[in-house]
Amino acid sequence: MRNILPKNIILLAEACMKETGKPLYAVGGSVRDFLAGFSLASSDFDLCAPVPADTFAEIAKKNGFRIDAEYRRTGTVKFSSFSSAQSCDFAKNGGEKSQFEYAAFRSDKYVRGEHTPAETFFTEDIFLDAKRRDFTCNAIYYNITRGEFEDPLGGKKAIRDKVLSTVDKADKVFGEDGLRLMRLARMAGTTGFLPDAETLAGAKHNAALIADVSPERIFAELRLILESDEKYGNKGGVYRALSLLDETRVLDGILPELTAGRGLKQRADFHDHDVLEHSLRAAAYADRHVRLASLLHDIGKPAAFFRDGKFSEHPNVGADLCLEILTRLKAPAKETNLICELTLWHMYDYDLHTKENRLRKFMVSHADILNDLLLVKQADYSACKDDLSPAPCVVKWKELIEKMREEGAAFSLKELRVNGNDLAGVIEDKRLIGKALNALLLHVAVCPADNEKERLLFLAPRLLSQSENVGKGEREKNAAKSS
Repeated sequence: MRNILPKNIILLAEACMKETGKPLYAVGGSVRDFLAGFSLASSDFDLCAPVPADTFAEIAKKNGFRIDAEYRRTGTVKFSSFSSAQSCDFAKNGGEKSQFEYAAFRSDKYVRGEHTPAETFFTEDIFLDAKRRDFTCNAIYYNITRGEFEDPLGGKKAIRDKVLSTVDKADKVFGEDGLRLMRLARMAGTTGFLPDAETLAGAKHNAALIADVSPERIFAELRLILESDEKYGNKGGVYRALSLLDETRVLDGILPELTAGRGLKQRADFHDHDVLEHSLRAAAYADRHVRLASLLHDIGKPAAFFRDGKFSEHPNVGADLCLEILTRLKAPAKETNLICELTLWHMYDYDLHTKENRLRKFMVSHADILNDLLLVKQADYSACKDDLSPAPCVVKWKELIEKMREEGAAFSLKELRVNGNDLAGVIEDKRLIGKALNALLLHVAVCPADNEKERLLFLAPRLLSQSENVGKGEREKNAAKSS
């Protein structure tokens, strides 16, 4: 363990012992990962000691570290260094910043369900400090100066047995922080460990406490869960984590629109699983960039079915629900918009009957989401019957995309051989130049050979006029419907 610790941390531990007579410990994920044989995923280390935060901060500063934040109420210090040079000048020249967190030994008292401790008591008792943590595998301490492990709660055995066991009664541990319900699932996904019977029962019993957790923290943890197979290369980690959220019913509190699909059967000739299970598997099969979109792609099925008795409108219903859900979870607007679009269009051409010219125009009109849409379509297909072969729709689309590129089709306005300045001479109303460019782009999708400047300048007025007529007809049709 000593060999994986940064040299400056070892020197800091020696300084801490010299000045206070107290050992500095590494604790938490880095110790667990070392004992479990996992490769360390980052240079971040959690440290602790029976030393007040202000005392430790002064020692750290004297030893070349930068103090980033100090929280005396909780005895926490966030500090950093820049590689071996430990200086900001080195960082400016490309040095790698290492971040650390220190916490004084303490015991916390919580109001049930609230993340922030109501009271904090500082202590020199390692056993009391261990009991404030979450799982025993995260409560093993490495005495950096002596090079020895201290295991007050039997965490080593939990690691050997690949078990997740709470440091105290499960009701108490989960009651202190509802987010631990999601952390349990994430750790199961990342490590491959499974909760013991008491921990699993405790999570189920306290599932409703997820409602006390802020949306931002839930969304951040959900992101980590959807990446849980990557940290240690634990194949199947995403599915394991999501399944545990489902089993404990914590998922009901996070995404009730999704769990409404539990037990909702689908056509047996297309699906082996109910709507919820299909969604969990889609996320697990998906490329990492579209896992959340794949998890939510069929979110509209339960609502559409209970409203209409069929699934046919579920992409439209789902897009609206995605907006509600991701807004509720305070997801970034850009990501929200993308997922809504992917949900809306994930069934487009599912039966492979869309005519080529129409599909060409669709691909150009949606070029910005095209790659992600193909990934969602593949995940959707794989999750239907656990078939990892290329989805027929994906094969068809990729072949057409390649054909269009070989023909020189433009997929963006930048690829058109004319721009707005060129059209200024042939379009009288300058406000319509953008509309004319879009009409040309769709035309070139079908007729790539026309992507020449003179030809496009000739076509622009006519295509704009056609576009205007189509738009007028649609507006009149919509007005008639509304009346």
